[in-house]
Amino acid sequence: MTRHAVRFGWLLAAGALLLAGLACARGDVTVTQAVPDSEPAITEVPVSPTPLTPTVPPSPTVAISPTPAEPVAPVSPTPPPTPTPNGSDLPSTVLYEVQPGDTLRSLAIRFGVLAEEISVVEGQLPPENELLGIGQLLVIPRRLGPTGPAQKLLPDSEFVFSPHAVDFDAAAFANEQGGFLGEYQEFVYGGWRSGGEVIELAARDNSVNPRLLMAVLEYESGWVRNPTRPEGDNFSYPLGHKNPQAVGLFRQLTWLANAMGEGYYAWRMGTLTELSFSDTTVVRLAPEINAATAAIQTFYAQRLTGRSWAEAVSEQGLLADYQTLFGDPWQYQHPLFEPGIVQPELILPFLPEHTWAFTGGPHGAWEREAAWAALDFAPPSIQSGCVDSDEWVVASAPGLVLRASDGVVVLDLDGDGREQTGWVLIYLHVSDRGRVQIGDFVELGDLLGHPSCEGGIATGTHVHLARKYNGEWILADGPLPFTLSGWVARAGVAPYQGALVNGDQTVLACTCASSQTYIKR
Repeated sequence: MTRHAVRFGWLLAAGALLLAGLACARGDVTVTQAVPDSEPAITEVPVSPTPLTPTVPPSPTVAISPTPAEPVAPVSPTPPPTPTPNGSDLPSTVLYEVQPGDTLRSLAIRFGVLAEEISVVEGQLPPENELLGIGQLLVIPRRLGPTGPAQKLLPDSEFVFSPHAVDFDAAAFANEQGGFLGEYQEFVYGGWRSGGEVIELAARDNSVNPRLLMAVLEYESGWVRNPTRPEGDNFSYPLGHKNPQAVGLFRQLTWLANAMGEGYYAWRMGTLTELSFSDTTVVRLAPEINAATAAIQTFYAQRLTGRSWAEAVSEQGLLADYQTLFGDPWQYQHPLFEPGIVQPELILPFLPEHTWAFTGGPHGAWEREAAWAALDFAPPSIQSGCVDSDEWVVASAPGLVLRASDGVVVLDLDGDGREQTGWVLIYLHVSDRGRVQIGDFVELGDLLGHPSCEGGIATGTHVHLARKYNGEWILADGPLPFTLSGWVARAGVAPYQGALVNGDQTVLACTCASSQTYIKR
């Protein structure tokens, strides 16, 4: 045990349709190189850094469909087939206080009841797919038998790259601790970075809290406080994920962010109710926990069993190292969703009267499919594949450009210059040709750059668009649905499937880029 994206094109003049395939992922967002095990830390940039193999295949088979598929709900709330009898000492109902991000639908799934069986102590309940009022008291029938630990380990704002992460300087903190992390260097984004800077970049890219990343690193390897230089696999794989495509701290942290994100966002979606362990044990998650706790319990269920798992998700496990480093995590709690939050008005990310193809329904926001927060659109062309396009990607809302490099454009909609606060839009695969610059303020519909295959893995020219709010990836088909020019996103049974719906009109997502995928602003 350790220490714990389809490109399509048509001939506009002749009206002929050219079909092609596209998929996207952020597997090669950066070239990384860990300092070799047998050499001391290096401070100079090498002439020819050796790239690592991308961690994500260019064409995920689960995502590619030859024909459009109708959107469907990923899961529906149903009561257990036979309600579990309550013991004489247990009440027949649970008094539950609403947490940020809760909906009637997700609560019904977690508690094993129907949404209409849930009542509110005071006030009225919204439709089942809308956010509930934080702090509302609900009365829910008690139907479940034994469940896993109900202790909440971390607030959700300590899982995501939230407002309380703004002032945390991971590089300075790493140096103060005196561990190997402070000496470590790795080649990321074109330059050598200190261990703390690697933490900061992984936190920013994956929108995961840097304190959590550092706490897990300490729990798994002791890198934060132990000054001893690790050797062998302990150096190459500090989080214990032994995969040739995940060598070095940056790739290990990216893997960690996605592995934990699977539990976090599945809890948000209501698709996660139980844990399956390698010893065939199945544990129902306690319905009272929050998304961050579900993420930690799910992550360690993939690695540990029995008492080892129970310890890792207890006060004596990961939480103990977190508290040693940072104190009480609840001191950093920040409500991620304020009462009455709505998505700002957004438009489709291309010019009016231009027809593009909707090639990717809800799918992974950054790497893999942890948070189905992104949508893909491909421009018209007479050629398939990764080719230059004269079409423009436009600003779906006014905002301040925070990032503009490596195919990425980040718009801060509240203009405070921080990715951790308010609404943020992430565009991927924006060519450096004619691209906006960091510090530019753009208005609604302003030109951002041209769609491309730059930044990550893409088999065809397109743009990938995702949203964040207070550091959390906002699910495209959730209580705050992705709405662009009146078109509302609906998910499919697999990533990249789904639809955009506007009244009685429906545009289906498909990597085939058939006529059913055409959409115009």
